Amino acid sequence: MTDVIVLGAGVVGLTSAVRLLEAGARVTVTTADEPAATVSALAAAVWYPTHTEGDPRILEWARRTYDELSVQASGGVPGVVLRPTRMLLRAPAAAPWWAAAVPDFAAVPGEWRFTVPSAEMEVYLRWLAGRVTALGGTIVTRRIARLADLAGEAPVLVNATGLGARTLAGDPAVHPARGQIVVVANPGLVTSVRDEDHPEGMTYVHPRSRDVVLGGTFQPGDWDTAPDPATAAAILRRCIGLVPELAGAAVLRHAAGLRPARHGGARIEVDPVPLPGGTRVVHSYGHGGAGVTLSWGCADEVADLVGRITRPA
Repeated sequence: MTDVIVLGAGVVGLTSAVRLLEAGARVTVTTADEPAATVSALAAAVWYPTHTEGDPRILEWARRTYDELSVQASGGVPGVVLRPTRMLLRAPAAAPWWAAAVPDFAAVPGEWRFTVPSAEMEVYLRWLAGRVTALGGTIVTRRIARLADLAGEAPVLVNATGLGARTLAGDPAVHPARGQIVVVANPGLVTSVRDEDHPEGMTYVHPRSRDVVLGGTFQPGDWDTAPDPATAAAILRRCIGLVPELAGAAVLRHAAGLRPARHGGARIEVDPVPLPGGTRVVHSYGHGGAGVTLSWGCADEVADLVGRITRPA
């Protein structure tokens, strides 16, 4: 028997499944692709609510995720570390709305400095999938054409399909925000560096244990997942200008992925219309480039919403 089907095995789906299992639900994760093949696997995954509007609800999601990932980093969860970060400023700026979630945020001349959690997603997604199964959940690979294909298979369906929600949930506000990266060998860097206002485009350098993720782009409406050589060359040029130690670092791979963005921001709510057979749907999609940053906070809210609609009246 399954109490909840979680549709989608990216970071949003897997964290939701973990929270539901911890709350005692019987959970099946249904996914078209293995976790390692989801767009989450391409994420640089440094906590930072990029291209996300600040409001109390989003700040709470971000804060909860920061706290959870910090505990995981301290507890030795594979792939999760606390990463010192520098955000370069090209003009004086007030502290950002998300600074309240970051204990050591400091503004100094010309930059912000702070420490945030980061995750190496290939390793972290394996750990999350392992948590799901260790807690008694099941992960099955199955491609569906519409949410109604799962009607009646469980009392509740959590829709964590990311970009797929454009079709599956019939939501035209969902759209891709293309991101291209270059991954190079790590010459010994430990600090992330960002320049969001670089005149040639958003620029970031995110070290990991063995490599460095260099970016990037944020291209709404672009569905192309093939890396563009000219864009890659520009990313390398900007990042080396930002961090000269990268000069000569071996290029390991190029990649481009589609962030699951949504006009109006992430949708975390109970659908007022049940599926045929009475299955209730809880939506959790549209996180854009902040899926990792908001994941555990949104998972907490998903678990709370599921509890409300399944609790006896």
